[in-house]
Amino acid sequence: MKTCRQSPTEPAFVQDPYPFYTRMRAGGPLAYWEEYGKVAAFSHEAVQTLLKDRRFGREVPPELVTEGPSHLAPWLAVEAHSLLDAEPPRHTRLRALVLRAFTSRAISDLAPGIEALCHELIDAFPEGEFDLLDAYCSQVPVITICRLLGVPEDMAPDLLRWSHAMVAMYQAGRTRATEDAAAQAATEFTTFLRGYIEKRRNDPRDDLITRLIAAEEEGTKLSTDELIGTCILLLNAGHEATVHAIANGVKTLLETGTSPAALAPDTIDRTIEEIMRFDPPLHMFSRYAYEDVTLFDHMFRRGDEVALLLGAANRDPSVWAHPDRFDPTRATLTNTSFGGGLHFCVGAPLARLEMRIALPNLFARCPALRLAKPPSYSDSYHFHGLAKLLVCH
Repeated sequence: MKTCRQSPTEPAFVQDPYPFYTRMRAGGPLAYWEEYGKVAAFSHEAVQTLLKDRRFGREVPPELVTEGPSHLAPWLAVEAHSLLDAEPPRHTRLRALVLRAFTSRAISDLAPGIEALCHELIDAFPEGEFDLLDAYCSQVPVITICRLLGVPEDMAPDLLRWSHAMVAMYQAGRTRATEDAAAQAATEFTTFLRGYIEKRRNDPRDDLITRLIAAEEEGTKLSTDELIGTCILLLNAGHEATVHAIANGVKTLLETGTSPAALAPDTIDRTIEEIMRFDPPLHMFSRYAYEDVTLFDHMFRRGDEVALLLGAANRDPSVWAHPDRFDPTRATLTNTSFGGGLHFCVGAPLARLEMRIALPNLFARCPALRLAKPPSYSDSYHFHGLAKLLVCH
């Protein structure tokens, strides 16, 4: 197996990781990534296989579990109740309860509000150069999450701040300051949600928190800690990814001069899938081996962690012709951007809905929209999102 050396914080890689992925795929489906100290899957076949193989999972094998540093206790407490890192039977129970509340109807009912929100935000655009990331791409998902959960919209700045601080724990450049900020954010977010959940127990409303409180599966309900973990996951995983999916999409559409026809009702869904394939907001997801198993000529030992390179899988030429070309007419049927298998993203329908509304409205209302400066990506790998998106309209 080939050993690769590539710092995930090296500026050229941060701005364009795709040439590195191309080099790695050429050497085979798997490679040992020295900076991460683990095997990484680069081909579409390897990533899809590992996403769906139940001999691999998100939960750390019990014999490898450590207590963790005390200064991270608040953040670790949230993670301990997260659906994202659970495996059956706990995952089965949690996901079933979440899906009873997070229904397709609950999501589709948000559409008129998202439409109105997009117009409100566009109406407030300043003249001249401004950052579309702050003015639009961040606001649509976070306000939508507020409405979905049922929390006051004036909490949006706090939710954004907490989300950014907690999600930064997954970035390659993590420091002690990152950890302290994440612990503080987890403490504040948990305190807020604990109080708000108690309010909803006594005063039910038509919102996701109330539905999560009421959801029951085989006689069991979500505990308060599980409710908190689920709400934080929906914000952190859903919001962070959707912000950058929208922003990366706008960047791609502007840089490629894509025709507005690609955003028409009969073509928008295909365009969204191509945006997610071409420049996804999440590039790496990991799994642990639960038994000794040989795949792609490599023996994984129980407890080995493997990195799944979603961004590399989405550019595999064995699946897509001219994969480095953005083509909104492409039939993208095997997109890995929302994961796969047991852990396929529960928020994918909401993310697609937000993109389906936010992108056409933006370009219809701002037909002269253009980049004011070349966009640059933030140093936040394994996420892949813009630091700013300066535009004029």
